[in-house]
Amino acid sequence: MLHTYTAKYTKIPSGYMGQVIEWPEVLTEGKTLEECREMLKDALTEMVLAYREQSREIPCCLCLSR
Repeated sequence: MLHTYTAKYTKIPSGYMGQVIEWPEVLTEGKTLEECREMLKDALTEMVLAYREQSREIPCCLCLSR
């Protein structure tokens, strides 16, 4: 199953801040928008792995069947 989340990017003095709307704890910053996007993908992946390891429920998202 493919999960789709909504990302929000905000321009900040040091570059960009990215956050997953459906999972506010997934938050990161980057100097460029592209760097911020990549870092947010990494942060989301790490958070999913951590939640699975702890047997925690992963926050809701738009779920698409392949």
